[in-house]
Amino acid sequence: MGDVGKHVLIIGGSGLVGSAAANSFLRAGWRVTTASRRVPEWVTEPGAAYMSLDLLSTADCERVAGIGDFTHVVYASVYELPGLIAGWSDPQQIDTNDRMLRNLLGPLCKHNPIQHITLLQGTKAYGASVRPMRVPAREDQPRVEHANFYWRQEDFLIEMAQQATFTFTILRPQLIVGPNYGVVMNLPPVIGAYGSICKYLGLPLGYPGGADWVWEAVDVRLVGNACVWAAESPAAENEIFNLTNGEVFSWRDMWPAIAETLGMTAGPDAPQQLSTFLNDHHATWDEIVRLHGLQPIGLGDLLGESHHYADVCLNCGADTPPPPTFVSTVKIRQAGFNEVMNSEQSFCYWLRALQDRGVLPPG
Repeated sequence: MGDVGKHVLIIGGSGLVGSAAANSFLRAGWRVTTASRRVPEWVTEPGAAYMSLDLLSTADCERVAGIGDFTHVVYASVYELPGLIAGWSDPQQIDTNDRMLRNLLGPLCKHNPIQHITLLQGTKAYGASVRPMRVPAREDQPRVEHANFYWRQEDFLIEMAQQATFTFTILRPQLIVGPNYGVVMNLPPVIGAYGSICKYLGLPLGYPGGADWVWEAVDVRLVGNACVWAAESPAAENEIFNLTNGEVFSWRDMWPAIAETLGMTAGPDAPQQLSTFLNDHHATWDEIVRLHGLQPIGLGDLLGESHHYADVCLNCGADTPPPPTFVSTVKIRQAGFNEVMNSEQSFCYWLRALQDRGVLPPG
């Protein structure tokens, strides 16, 4: 049992960040309750409580808030439309995400002694989806006004913090990498499925992307630990922080290590839309599941919307690289959070985790 005086509610506990945050808080000795529509599949540390929650249901939000002793919140839930990318500026998607946060925070602050809330954003805050970002993007740069739900949620969070006298932290991680499947933005299940299908078809692992695009990423374990740090550190109060592994990487440079992890050889480039390739191979995937005795997860349930995200991240179908999307992490390091990770090792670690769990075939 964790410290009874510190009870964190993790919203979106079945998702990529939510499950990692739950593990990090549990390791740190906190009482942890996760809330989501699905039971978390990757909360591996013992001791977390779970509550079913639909953030669009005001009754559900009142029920969860009625527990009455939550002191901290990590809000890691997001609503995305099918196809992912076009939805980022869609009024319905923006309104829905705004309403989800409002449905929760009102009753939560009314019934609980909330001390701190951590909210997740990303590099869309710097306008990366609509125009070239400043390089590097820094947290104190002027807000890039464009259609997205971040600003609606951020402004409401600040308003509620002033009314209810809690502090907050906003984290902006870049390309989160972890073990969760069926989510909206996580690449290991996508690349793992692509490699497994190529292997079944007798093909080498050809790089499917376009012109090389240098990236930053962040391991989800690091994000979870940053959530714990933000909840406890005075330096994080009412601040916004970018978050990465602390290095840049090239997909093509990482590709041989990915191929080796999947038990394959990296082959010549095979430029294509991953979303199209995978959509054409649902039956192939079913046969791979049967052949290897994998968990009975259909390809659609494995991918979520992440195959559309993969097309963007790997620059599929493009002959030129997009503008760089580098963010500065000087601020969070100066504030005291200094964890770093090797991005190649991180990606391969989570591919192996998916293999070990019988989600992907053995390498």
